Amino acid sequence: MKGFKDFVMQGNVIDLAVGVVIGGAFTALVTGFVDYIINPVVAAAGGSGSIGLGYQIIDGNENTFINVGALISAIITFLITAAVVYFVFVLPINRAREFANRNKPAEVESAPEDIVLLTEIRDALRTNSNPQA
Repeated sequence: MKGFKDFVMQGNVIDLAVGVVIGGAFTALVTGFVDYIINPVVAAAGGSGSIGLGYQIIDGNENTFINVGALISAIITFLITAAVVYFVFVLPINRAREFANRNKPAEVESAPEDIVLLTEIRDALRTNSNPQA
């Protein structure tokens, strides 16, 4: 039970839960914007009919309606969501990481032990095979 409590109390689990809740609320906001503002504009572009922007393949059969307006609305919803996620979350986090890394001293990369050992063996072989050097 203690292990489960430690897992739940980790910061990343709490952050994930907050992200899911905010994401759900944001999705409702974008969906409302698209449904009540964008969809009427797209439907008006389709003509004066009440079915909106699309094509009826077989007249009188509603199941054969290709709803182009719904596709445009879905694309707009995706673009708005992606833009907000990028500008509100990704961009600030990347800038914060750059700022944090700017203040850190550069780490000196050391060669792996096997490379160092092979280099020493090579140098020793050169010295032994060419004693005048």
